[in-house]
Amino acid sequence: MARRNAPAGTPFKEDLVLPWSSFGIIVVFFSTVSTEAVLYSKILILRFPQTSVQKPIVCNLCKDYGLIFNILNATVLPRKEGVMVLELTGPTRKKFKEGVQYLENQGVEVKNAAQEVKRDAKRCTHCGACTAVCPTGALSVIRPEMRVNYDQEKCSVCELCIPACPTRAMRVSPKNTPFFE
Repeated sequence: MARRNAPAGTPFKEDLVLPWSSFGIIVVFFSTVSTEAVLYSKILILRFPQTSVQKPIVCNLCKDYGLIFNILNATVLPRKEGVMVLELTGPTRKKFKEGVQYLENQGVEVKNAAQEVKRDAKRCTHCGACTAVCPTGALSVIRPEMRVNYDQEKCSVCELCIPACPTRAMRVSPKNTPFFE
């Protein structure tokens, strides 16, 4: 889809408000024109204390740190604590870590999604079907060999590759390593 010519960082009116009807929330975010490639993305589980549930903490990740978020699930528990699962994406690992540090400074408990996508090399036929759906570039085709490369560090565990793989070489498994070194 072609966008209008605009200076870098200009928000588009059509991208301002999206309803998140499952939870009765309105999610507000800005898309920007950027020539910089998004390189770092992870799925996080956030637990907000009762005192922070009504604050726009996640929106500040966009404004102050240049991060993009995609809310995958959100709820407010009976004791008024919030839990949110989101994919957080940033231009660099440094910006990503600064944004996570901001969340922790606000009293938000941050955990990884505790799972990872693995590829069974014996089942993979290197057809490339998974590369078409991978939003982070973790799956790519190496040319001229036409071999699929999987960079697990880039994987956001979105699981789009799992149904796309005709040989079922991609799978999700529990992850027991700490998220932040």
